[in-house]
Amino acid sequence: MSEAGGGRGCGSVVPQRAPWSLVATTAALCLVTATSVWTAGAAPMSREEKQKLGNQVLEMFDHAYGNYMEHAYPADELMPLTCRGRVRGQEPSRGDVDDALGKFSLTLIDSLDTLVVLNKTKEFEDAVRKVLSDVNLDNDVVVSVFETNIRVLGGLLGGHSLAIMLREKGEHMQWYSDELLQMATQLGYKLLPAFNTTSGLPYPRINLKFGIRKPEARTGTETDTCTACAGTLILEFAALSRFTGAAVFEEYARKALDFLWEKRQRSSNLVGVTINIHTGDWVRKDSGVGAGIDSYYEYLLKAYVLLGDDSFLERFNTHYDAIMRYISQPPLLLDVHIHKPMLNARTWMDALLAFFPGLQVLKGDIRPAIETHEMLYQVIKKHNFLPEAFTTDFRVHWAQHPLRPEFAESTYFLYKATGDPYYLEVGKTLIENLNKYARVPCGFAAMKDVRTGSHEDRMDSFFLAEMFKYLYLLFADKEDIIFDIEDYIFTTEAHLLPLWLSTTNQSTSKKNTTSEYIELDDSNFDWTCPNTQILFPNDPLYAQSIREPLKNVVDKSCPRGIIRVEESFRSGAKPPLRARDFMATNPEHLEILKKMGVSLIHLKDGRVQLVQHAIQAASSVDAEDGLRFMQEMIELSSQQQKEQQLPPRAVQIVSHPFFGRVVLTAGPAQFGLDLAKHKETRGFVASSTPYNGCSELTNPEAVMGKIALIQRGQCMFAEKARNIQNAGAIGGIVIDDNEGSSSDTAPLFQMAGDGKDTDDIRIPMLFLFSKEGSIILDALREYEAVEVLLSDKAKDRDPDMESEEQPFSESDSQNQSTEQLALGPREVGSVDQEPPGESSANAPPESAPAAAADEAAGVSPPEQNSDPLEHHEPTSLDGECTDLDNQLQEQSETEEDSNPNVSWGKKDQPIDSILADWSEDIEAFEMMEKDEL
Repeated sequence: MSEAGGGRGCGSVVPQRAPWSLVATTAALCLVTATSVWTAGAAPMSREEKQKLGNQVLEMFDHAYGNYMEHAYPADELMPLTCRGRVRGQEPSRGDVDDALGKFSLTLIDSLDTLVVLNKTKEFEDAVRKVLSDVNLDNDVVVSVFETNIRVLGGLLGGHSLAIMLREKGEHMQWYSDELLQMATQLGYKLLPAFNTTSGLPYPRINLKFGIRKPEARTGTETDTCTACAGTLILEFAALSRFTGAAVFEEYARKALDFLWEKRQRSSNLVGVTINIHTGDWVRKDSGVGAGIDSYYEYLLKAYVLLGDDSFLERFNTHYDAIMRYISQPPLLLDVHIHKPMLNARTWMDALLAFFPGLQVLKGDIRPAIETHEMLYQVIKKHNFLPEAFTTDFRVHWAQHPLRPEFAESTYFLYKATGDPYYLEVGKTLIENLNKYARVPCGFAAMKDVRTGSHEDRMDSFFLAEMFKYLYLLFADKEDIIFDIEDYIFTTEAHLLPLWLSTTNQSTSKKNTTSEYIELDDSNFDWTCPNTQILFPNDPLYAQSIREPLKNVVDKSCPRGIIRVEESFRSGAKPPLRARDFMATNPEHLEILKKMGVSLIHLKDGRVQLVQHAIQAASSVDAEDGLRFMQEMIELSSQQQKEQQLPPRAVQIVSHPFFGRVVLTAGPAQFGLDLAKHKETRGFVASSTPYNGCSELTNPEAVMGKIALIQRGQCMFAEKARNIQNAGAIGGIVIDDNEGSSSDTAPLFQMAGDGKDTDDIRIPMLFLFSKEGSIILDALREYEAVEVLLSDKAKDRDPDMESEEQPFSESDSQNQSTEQLALGPREVGSVDQEPPGESSANAPPESAPAAAADEAAGVSPPEQNSDPLEHHEPTSLDGECTDLDNQLQEQSETEEDSNPNVSWGKKDQPIDSILADWSEDIEAFEMMEKDEL
């Protein structure tokens, strides 16, 4: 999905009876007839194996949906680690990501049409009855307009579409009288006040009960929204208008799209990520096909397919030409600046762009779709899942993975376009990885860190709405589906809308007018049927020949990334100097710095300081290059600082009934056994007495040969470690005493020593926040014998034990490598705001180790230098490419003797303060979270 969900399902094949099929540029008419052409590229998969995999998908869905209904319903979502529902206001806030939750049984509504696709008609009928009897859309809660539209309104319309289909067949839903459509109409009218802006772009949030601006609404003061948030409404709103005859919904959605089109950057034909809903000014001027923009492009093409308005197709083709000119750098898709599109705005890509190969299939541009999809698959094979963001040299940038369906979506459409069984094998890998690494007793848990295999207590509704739908359709034959899937188009949340809406209750409003086109590359417009000789060459190994050069793209050692060369450079000028290539001893580089207004100052301590004065640059272009150079240099500096920190560790529960399916993110210690260098520690857990571990243990027989559980507080971490080690413990887990703390909402930190020699501590020590620690404590109370594995990353599960629990565990027995991709030495960060025209960065000869913060004594971490011209950021200037592990930002803390009256609940430094210098990355990450990146 473009945003929070996972949703930007590419549309289905265009049926020939559609009124717009004669001008369709998607070549979809050719896709079905040509599916047998490429099958020689890989060994075909037998129908028996396809059925087996399809049945496995059904069982996985039952596991996820059944646990939601048993443990979470009527809550919006399931928390699979704690086996309970996520109710907004009753759990710690996760920020914008919670705006998808409206106390309207989100997962149930989002899963309605999935039940029909999976041929679970009885369950569908029961689910519809529950929605009608239990769901209330008049709650006093502020929700995301975008998320509510694609998940709830789309879910209701998709459910209605298939309900009337089943009713017409005469076997099911004979009692149905369009009740879901009536609920959808009610919700549509609740969302309309969000469009009360001068631009026609909707507010990003609305109160379901009180609307906008009223004091009790608690919303309506926002000024910005993302492009996808405003541009991903037309399918659902137009479908609502076509179903009901009320044209107002389609008119509002069209107006928002018209405004975005008019505000595109005219020279590049690109749009930015964030726009001011009142003035139309671009707030974030970077442009890509991932988070914040993605489904805007998707809905332009699909609006043409569903509504038959040629202007939507013309707009999409104009944008697509710009994407292929500037953003596409096969196999990569990199963000650029809308005003200077030859300059990359990012050195990393986000996971949401995985939908784009599927959209290219709908467009009919198969070759780049194959290339990008294969690149993404290589990243997945390295990490088991696609990280939320990864760099141009394929290193982890953001390590989370909330079980996004975009890659499965593109896999399905590529298989549909090519018939290449290679994509069936890709789908099989996805199934195996989900069962092996994400499956837990109460459902499927998102990955907190793909490098360690640790889990997060979330199972988003889009996982059921999209993932299982695409995986089942991938392996299903036509006779396995009880209706013709080609009669429908997928929304961005994979909800199904019937194509016959194109001729029903057409709006009488003036159609869109599109003007001011640049001269476009004709190759973007020749994908019209019949064109099978172009789309499907006679060479049966065509797709394989495209994939083959990319097989080892992720494994290349020391990749240098990509340097974009502007058109002007082709006439002889050199590309701008990049921070990664800078050498302080190179006279030519120093001359370039001077031209960019950057001064180099040698400090007394041996470091080199860089300061930019834009006014001293030779030109405005050079000043802009200088600013980019400074930002890149600080990014390198931030990365080198992070490289001094220890990576997160994993606590994996391996005993019955978990069998390794629950992995908790743990903070490391700067003392004791290093789990990255030594074999993992495995043992049963036992609580120490006293629980704080600050004195000699009175129950040494209970912890002898076991992993001791200790509570944080009242003494140093090292003292706790020595006490449990003296009692015979083989390891220790410190559990935070700050009730409610969680790795979901707080940064990890590493436990520091006591300032003395800690070589005498020989056992491993890990730290768990309160929420993660309570999972172990609850298991200990319920099962008594709880065995855990302390390691640097999660290990493969025991298939012999797990086979007793899971009917489809044979895939788990395969020996898959858990080797993790080394993380990059360059991660994008950002700088504190500098005075206009000035920025600075420092580069020491070697970076100093991170200091431990004495939290018990109230000593805060070192503050950033307040002098805007003295922004000290250690950076390596040798230009060498090193294979250093990229670490998560962690908080180094120690504990010492303190007064019992000290408030331990206030000892954690707020995450916003810790990450103050990372404003750009945090803004982007929050956008991805809101969009459900």
